[in-house]
Amino acid sequence: MEVVRAHGIDIAYVSAGHGPPLVFVHGAAGDHRDWAPQLRALADEFTVIAWDEPGAGQSGDVPDSFVLADYAHCLATVIATHAAGPACVVGLSWGGTLALELYRHHPDVVRRLVLADTYAGWKGSLSGEEVQARVAGVQSMLTDVGSPFDPTLPGLFAAGPPAEFTSLLADIARDVRPHSMAHALMLMADTDQRDILPTIAVPTLLIWGDNDARSPLEQVGRQFERAIPGATLAVIPRCGHVSNLECHSEFTRLVREFCGGAVPRPNRPDSPSCRS
Repeated sequence: MEVVRAHGIDIAYVSAGHGPPLVFVHGAAGDHRDWAPQLRALADEFTVIAWDEPGAGQSGDVPDSFVLADYAHCLATVIATHAAGPACVVGLSWGGTLALELYRHHPDVVRRLVLADTYAGWKGSLSGEEVQARVAGVQSMLTDVGSPFDPTLPGLFAAGPPAEFTSLLADIARDVRPHSMAHALMLMADTDQRDILPTIAVPTLLIWGDNDARSPLEQVGRQFERAIPGATLAVIPRCGHVSNLECHSEFTRLVREFCGGAVPRPNRPDSPSCRS
């Protein structure tokens, strides 16, 4: 892994391949390994970069003073350090929220956006009751000291974690720092980025699993589709929240086409399951 210093923190990231820069931003309770299938598949065409956000993986701890913009500034430093020019930025879940914040503060480093199963912050995409329930869940997790994060959390996968990634997910879960994850999610709970969506002026692809129970398609995906000018929504049938792993082949195809400059061919609603 490579390391760059940003805002007083050592930020670790991996990079591979040659070509236009393609940057992956993982969700909460994850690190660069979340993108394993995409990193393997896309390095033939792009310079792929995946970071460990502050407080995750091999990066330094996240300070208690960090706000959402600080994560975005660190991500911009990684891109500016390694990428020759603006990048196609792919964010999943909390990573998509960070990608939006990156665009707010550093639009010059973003060439294209891929926002997958994400939120304009929990406050900006979910009901007040749902946000309160999630905050209570985070607080409960913090009191359960010694219990690792459960990568099979209901709603993350439509049909349970794919067998080929069970070991990977367990390894990532063991390395989760509960305080860092809680810090990120509490920021998410208080974030409303609805004001950013109509200002996005770069090509934007939205990828959603139609069975995403965490960021429901009809509630959140359609919100993004309506608000972002010219956005393309690609729906993956019978797929849950962690679409880049559960339906990795289809997810990767969509990213390759879009970041290569094409308009992706979305799946038809009657397409076979991504696990078929």
